[in-house]
Amino acid sequence: MRDDAASSTDDQSEAAEREAAKQRLLAQAEAERVPVEDTTRAVPDRRWRRDQR
Repeated sequence: MRDDAASSTDDQSEAAEREAAKQRLLAQAEAERVPVEDTTRAVPDRRWRRDQR
């Protein structure tokens, strides 16, 4: 019976650690996120091809 309790505690501890790691990753990703308004659309610039000929 004692092993089951220890195993259950270990499982809960692991689940808590996984959840904490998940929250850290989500917080980091949110901090590094670039708002869509700050991005620019890629526009092909073919001028360099004319200069290379």
